[in-house]
Amino acid sequence: MAGEIPDLMAEARAGTGKGAARQARREGKVPGIVYGGGVDPLPIQIPFNQLVKRLKDGRFLSTLFNLKVEGQEDVRVICRGVQRDVVKDLPTHVDLMRLRRTSKVNLFIPVEFVNHEEAPGLKRGGVLTVVRPEVELIVVAGEIPDHITADLSGRNIGDVIHISDIPLPDGVKPTIDRDFVIANITAPSGLVSADNAEAADAAAEAEG
Repeated sequence: MAGEIPDLMAEARAGTGKGAARQARREGKVPGIVYGGGVDPLPIQIPFNQLVKRLKDGRFLSTLFNLKVEGQEDVRVICRGVQRDVVKDLPTHVDLMRLRRTSKVNLFIPVEFVNHEEAPGLKRGGVLTVVRPEVELIVVAGEIPDHITADLSGRNIGDVIHISDIPLPDGVKPTIDRDFVIANITAPSGLVSADNAEAADAAAEAEG
């Protein structure tokens, strides 16, 4: 199951409309709206600096948050849009959608690699090259996995691990249809040089 879902702190906003939004911005807040979940929309405002930090952290639109608003029950939300100033590119409004436990959502889930000691390729000095340390998956909001597991047992130099090699929980699937690469085991540079030297010697002998 999912680890701790990050909190997103917000305040209820008394008014709606352009005037209330301008007032929120003057106070260093970014106005927003929370909708969905079968209940009325809730006007909110988020401290500007907090929101900018979240945006800089990346993947704000694909992170599940626990929205905390004083006087309201905590609710899981995902951002469905951030409006920005066309000149300064700073956030001016956010749209958040409430999620039921059965709602499906796209989230980035970390990949955990296990059984390194059982991989012959790594024992020979091969290097695990991770192409995707996390994968965007379609998951159910109430059952989000902490991670997905890539088993390195029996893997040799030159082996490639695809998403199809990783067991996914029931009801979870990648957002990308093709069988993309997660990682591969590459030869160490010394071994590559030795192999190239052997190949060159063999070619020279064949020509001789």
